[in-house]
Amino acid sequence: MKPVISPDVIYIGQDCPEADLFEGQYDLPEGMCYNSFVILDEKVAVMDTVDALVSEAWRSDLLAALGGRVPDYLVVHHMEPDHSAQVVWAMEHFPQMKLVCSAKALAMIPLYFPEADFAGRTLTVAEGDTLVLGRHTLRFFAAPMVHWPEVMVSFDEADGLLFSADAFGKFGVYGAEPDDWACEARRYYFNICGKYGASVSALLRKVEPLPLKMILPLHGPLLSGEAMSSALALYKVWSAYGSETEGVFVAHASFHGHTSEAAQTLAQMLRESGCPKVAVSDLTREDPAEAVEDAFRYPVIVVAATTYDGSYHPAAQKLLTTLKAKAWQGKTVALIENGSWAPQAARLMRAELETCKNITFIEPAVTLRGAVKSSDIAALRTLCDSIMKTLKN
Repeated sequence: MKPVISPDVIYIGQDCPEADLFEGQYDLPEGMCYNSFVILDEKVAVMDTVDALVSEAWRSDLLAALGGRVPDYLVVHHMEPDHSAQVVWAMEHFPQMKLVCSAKALAMIPLYFPEADFAGRTLTVAEGDTLVLGRHTLRFFAAPMVHWPEVMVSFDEADGLLFSADAFGKFGVYGAEPDDWACEARRYYFNICGKYGASVSALLRKVEPLPLKMILPLHGPLLSGEAMSSALALYKVWSAYGSETEGVFVAHASFHGHTSEAAQTLAQMLRESGCPKVAVSDLTREDPAEAVEDAFRYPVIVVAATTYDGSYHPAAQKLLTTLKAKAWQGKTVALIENGSWAPQAARLMRAELETCKNITFIEPAVTLRGAVKSSDIAALRTLCDSIMKTLKN
């Protein structure tokens, strides 16, 4: 069911349940949606296009929404191809229409549409510029690196609508209810925008003083009321690299199960000790993007990995190098290693994470040699006590 925004702001976004990967790397178990809108006023503005996967349905809905009118403007908030795939078709189909975008977005057009010629049909906008449509006035705000450098967002001063580009988006089709927004919005944010917390914070400072009534992202449900307030509050925490949920994330990567056994044993000890929340991930089997999400979500992370080829388990390496690339910071880390003859996973993992900002390590690391033994249980108990003390401080 299509959402109703207002009599003259029409939703023409499209669900794509068959989409299985986002940006060629993130699993989409429930597909994806691509949002787009039409503002019908004295002048008509089309707000972004959609991915090529849903082009035919979008074109049909666009023409139906226009009801025979010809749009004056196509506003491109973000040039990424999942939102700009229909730009050339739209500009060719409506030869009188002008394309509105940032100067950096305009420079990107030849990169994606080398044959396109929009000479004399573009209008570049910058911070604070306005576009008057009639009753509706769009005010533009630069949002560089949220999550590309050319991004703009716009605020409709008439209806209090924030067209937020990729900010406040989520994985999944539109049909998901806003009250479950945080689950897939969190995985989306930390994997897509997590590195750019400072840029997201800068955007929040611009838009929070506005009389917002609804946020219209390019992915996911439209947010209003309590759902919008909750999303804004979470974005404040996320963009500041804060910890959203009190608890511990235990990530493990094991070859023959012994390292995983130690991790699971520690997790159970933490639960029995009253830890508010314990999340556990088998890095060899579970979605790496979920692990990234949980590593950002909790204040304490435990990484348990087996020594391998003079290094450590590749699944754990993938997590730590990804966290480093995403500017992960401000956490407390505990390490568990295993190695039958030359354990060194803890030393190497620590060296990797020491390059991240404001990381505190719980000492000492726990070292296993093969199977979990009674002496290891005692070491895990000591580690559990240290983690609980950290959570209480």
